[in-house]
Amino acid sequence: MASVFITGASGFMGRRLAAELAKGGHRVRGLVRHGSEKRVAAGCESVTGDPLDASKYQELVAGFDTLVHLVGVAHPSPAKRQQFRSIDLASAIEAISAATAGGVRHLVYVSVAHPAPIMREYIAARTEAEEAIRKAGLDATILRPWYVVGPGRRWPLAILPIYWLLDALPSTRDSARRLGLVTVEQMMGSMVRAILEPPSGVRVWEVPEIRLTRR
Repeated sequence: MASVFITGASGFMGRRLAAELAKGGHRVRGLVRHGSEKRVAAGCESVTGDPLDASKYQELVAGFDTLVHLVGVAHPSPAKRQQFRSIDLASAIEAISAATAGGVRHLVYVSVAHPAPIMREYIAARTEAEEAIRKAGLDATILRPWYVVGPGRRWPLAILPIYWLLDALPSTRDSARRLGLVTVEQMMGSMVRAILEPPSGVRVWEVPEIRLTRR
């Protein structure tokens, strides 16, 4: 059985991942901000702390095999470019510090597909976090979805015909596949698989790899 510490355990993906892992009999502890304890999945131990300050939770990480970092700005848009650095990047740096101090063997980080013609500030923040992971020397799995479709996030399904067209054209096929949509089920499957099959070094799963697995 795996032991997994999840930052952002009360969020869109955090709740679902915690539920999947707890259902499988794994030990799960989730970091949430004060007031969000009731949003954590059943079977997941909730702890409160500030994801922007590793010193506030790094002792809670000790003894866990894997840290999954899922803190980030909800519904990213170009208008939130300052928050990409003050929240997304800053929390990732702190998670890396907590994992290192806590002796965690494996870090799972949800980044974003790149390059892309839009959301450059968002991509830049996530790319910097990836580089920080590599510099820390941690074993890590980096997942690069573009957009995760799920409850409350289904509007991109309306543009699926455009993706089909781009995928059919040799000149745009690679971009269409790299920036394609993935489902929350595929993300859950990929993260669980990553946790149960930790790498040696850093591995990156792009959209095509994420689509191979679903729960």
